Amino acid sequence: MKVDEIKFQFKDEWVLVDVSRVDENGDVIEGTVIAHSKNRDDIYDRLKSTKDDAHVAIFYTGKMPKIAYLPSMWIEK
Repeated sequence: MKVDEIKFQFKDEWVLVDVSRVDENGDVIEGTVIAHSKNRDDIYDRLKSTKDDAHVAIFYTGKMPKIAYLPSMWIEK
């Protein structure tokens, strides 16, 4: 399945893909979906059961949410 098809079928989900084709930059072009979930941790749990020599990729098919970071503060007493 091509990446565009994966993004369409599994919209706004994390996917674990068994990669079958990459481009000259190493970006995934095509593969087979092993697992998909709204929860990223589910995908990482599934990744643990893949073979060590598997050529897999994990990516999110939607727009990444913006995360607000608060600055660190040191307070001395």
